[in-house]
Amino acid sequence: MSAPPTVPKDAPEAYRTFFDTYPDVARAYQELGKSLRAAGPLSEREVGLVKLAIAIGARMEGAAHSHTRRGLAAGIDKKALEQVAILAASTVGFPNMMAAFRWVRDVIEDH
Repeated sequence: MSAPPTVPKDAPEAYRTFFDTYPDVARAYQELGKSLRAAGPLSEREVGLVKLAIAIGARMEGAAHSHTRRGLAAGIDKKALEQVAILAASTVGFPNMMAAFRWVRDVIEDH
């Protein structure tokens, strides 16, 4: 039997429950993530910023919170994380950018 998947200590309860209930699926999901990050030349910092940008563009608040937390844990500057949200204005519109900026700031303020 393989080791259980790693669940971040600050993961939401639903995430933890899923990982506890479906460890094989969770492990496969984590392995997919590792493979995707290793598929190209982007640094971990660049990957983190791109993942935050994707979450913002897709209007996924929970994912934006998660990728902001991960960015902070990886040492990405708070201003860089905020800039990712600000850059969204010309693509997704000012109101959507403001929502994303709030998502990023929520995590930064709690950090």
